Amino acid sequence: MKKQLSLSAAILAGALAFAPISNLAFAQDTAPAGTYAEDDAHAYIYFTYDHQGYSAPYLRFNDFAVEVNYDPANVTASTVNVTIDAASIDSGVADFDDHLNSADFFETETYPEITFVSTGLTQATETTGTLTGDLTIKGITKPVTLDVTLNKIGTTMQGDTPKMGFSAKGTVLRSDFDVDAYVPYVSDEVDLIIEIELEKSE
Repeated sequence: MKKQLSLSAAILAGALAFAPISNLAFAQDTAPAGTYAEDDAHAYIYFTYDHQGYSAPYLRFNDFAVEVNYDPANVTASTVNVTIDAASIDSGVADFDDHLNSADFFETETYPEITFVSTGLTQATETTGTLTGDLTIKGITKPVTLDVTLNKIGTTMQGDTPKMGFSAKGTVLRSDFDVDAYVPYVSDEVDLIIEIELEKSE
């Protein structure tokens, strides 16, 4: 699971993601097949919404695990699995966090985990595409689509571990998951934003 980091760090750094790329993409570096997991210091899953038209607040999850099973011979067969500790939601305000954990929103005592399981990858360019999958919140599963970008393939600074970096974004309706308090005064649409670096673990 991801170590806790500050909300401000998450926002400055700018999820559940993998970019579908061709085997020829990023010819200067090639990622070997295997399982990749999040680099704790460089992995962020957060979301933003409209608050009565006044602002677009950012909230994030501090504790999550991402597993990508990468197959360079058949990239579209690669898979992504994300598990989030729902109670790790962080607004930067303790009282608001307590409300977000309540039955009005995520009801984390009853539904402690949020999960994403990929169902498909499609390619738009060598470095961009879409990731589809099943998102489960409060026991409700809905299909979602993320626009993904491969930022870089390389190795860690020590040069001994293969590494990948991705950005992803998508939109969901929180009412689809019974997280509909204060709609429409607080927007039903929520933008999911993922910035993540992954390192080969197996």
